[in-house]
Amino acid sequence: MSADKLPEVWLRGALNDVPALLQPVAHALLQAREELNELMTGFPDNLLWEKVAGMASPGFHLQHLTGVLDRLFTYGKGESLSEKQLAYLAAEGKPNGQAITVTTLVNAFNNKIDEVIGQLKTTDELVLTEWRGVGRAQLPSTVMGLYTHSAEHTMRHLGQLIVTVKVLRAR
Repeated sequence: MSADKLPEVWLRGALNDVPALLQPVAHALLQAREELNELMTGFPDNLLWEKVAGMASPGFHLQHLTGVLDRLFTYGKGESLSEKQLAYLAAEGKPNGQAITVTTLVNAFNNKIDEVIGQLKTTDELVLTEWRGVGRAQLPSTVMGLYTHSAEHTMRHLGQLIVTVKVLRAR
């Protein structure tokens, strides 16, 4: 490891005010934020909606990463999705003629990470095994399951974004 590069977030120690059982979730989300910000630095806006081999565009991944965190953490609070959240879901991956920029999407993701880390800090570990309904079908998950999936899902889409962005940059 070079002297100017920090170790991965999970190797930097405990995060202040995040309950012990939620540290891995927070670490993964913060790691994703760091990698995403580095990846998207200098990425041109005109390639946001380009697809590679029929896969999702960088714009989709950036919107989806933010939207999924918003939805999963809403379910974690035991709440249903709002009309605004449902509209955001329906619009994921579609520029809809709007002037959406890389900076706007990255900032939205960064703000959502800050918000969900704040929610993790205020989560009582005693609720982690409580059941929550997910989606319109109210499929069962625990609060811990929702938070763990948020980290896993974020890292999965980040991996897809990394490949797509690297291929688009190489063109």
